[in-house]
Amino acid sequence: MKHLLLLSAWCVGVCAGAAGQDAKKYPDPAPMTHDMSEFWTPQPKIVTPPDMDNAVVAPPSDAVVLLGLKDNAISEWVNCEEGKPVGWQIENGIMTVKPHSGSIRTKKDFGDFQLHLEWSAPTEIVGESQGRGNSGVFMQGMYEVQILDNYQNETYANGQAGSIYKQTPPLVNACQKPGKWNTYDIIYTAPRFKEDGSLQSHGSITVLHNGVLVQNNTMILGTTEFIGFPRIVAHGKGPIILQDHLNPVRFRNIWIREL
Repeated sequence: MKHLLLLSAWCVGVCAGAAGQDAKKYPDPAPMTHDMSEFWTPQPKIVTPPDMDNAVVAPPSDAVVLLGLKDNAISEWVNCEEGKPVGWQIENGIMTVKPHSGSIRTKKDFGDFQLHLEWSAPTEIVGESQGRGNSGVFMQGMYEVQILDNYQNETYANGQAGSIYKQTPPLVNACQKPGKWNTYDIIYTAPRFKEDGSLQSHGSITVLHNGVLVQNNTMILGTTEFIGFPRIVAHGKGPIILQDHLNPVRFRNIWIREL
């Protein structure tokens, strides 16, 4: 009997201790800020790319042309905000971001693809770091390859031109001077999802910036997030998005091949 009483008392003490632990208050986690997902070192090595101003890559016969070399109308794109017109300017095949008019997306959705686009940061240098010649191209509307004037303009490594934004920095910095034309050639494999929405396999991306390899079959960790970390979100085909980041970045000669 004595042993039973001692055991009962021990059990009461243990249970009371456990209850006390459950009731203990711990500090709330600090709110996420944008700089928590940025890292500055190591900075990608700077390489001098070939001049691409006159190196126009004509679309192959099976490509879908999203912006032709002589286009004077934006016919393959719509504003990301439904019902709002495309406010970007276009003349002689060159499409320019009109700040505050909104990002644009393709009318058509895509899965795996090969994408070619050419872009140019403004000749007039305004701002620094992420505030200079900033735009972006999003695969399936969810995964961003950064567009940025990184010529003699340092920023966090995983936010440089050619980075998978806030995920993987480019292998090197292959930016042209402001006002010069840059090329991106992107090979994209979309992530695969199971019927229940769980991830089957990550997506991947290869990027050549001005003919220089900057992403080599790199795994995409998840969605592009400015604050916070990548998330896994099940989806099907999606559009190409060009970002209005309030800088008048120019685009030309955009075409895509479905794979």
